[in-house]
Amino acid sequence: MSLNNLAREIYSNNKEKGFWDEDRNVGELLMLTVSELGEALEAHRHGRRSQYHRLDVMHPDKDMKDTEYREVFKEDIKDTFEDELADTIIRVLDMCGGLSIDIDFHIEKKLEFNKTRERLHGKKY
Repeated sequence: MSLNNLAREIYSNNKEKGFWDEDRNVGELLMLTVSELGEALEAHRHGRRSQYHRLDVMHPDKDMKDTEYREVFKEDIKDTFEDELADTIIRVLDMCGGLSIDIDFHIEKKLEFNKTRERLHGKKY
């Protein structure tokens, strides 16, 4: 699945859940993304890593009811470093979907540009 398709899916779900009932403020969307990175940092500092061993072999549509899936998710994944990174990416892709940004195009072009840059992009670190 392309990032654009994923962005549309995330945006559609979030719109259905009421997050796009009104126009969104870009500054707010960006800061919500930053807050997810802060949560990822805190999860990492506290050693909260995902224990997805139960969910990696189970699918909510096939193996368990929604309530069971949510409980296992809460126990094994919720508020972990990996979960907060996923939240960050979801927020970025939601913004791309909501603002009609062709993120596949922009990532491809940025990667091509970065190949032309010098080591460490000319910086010390």
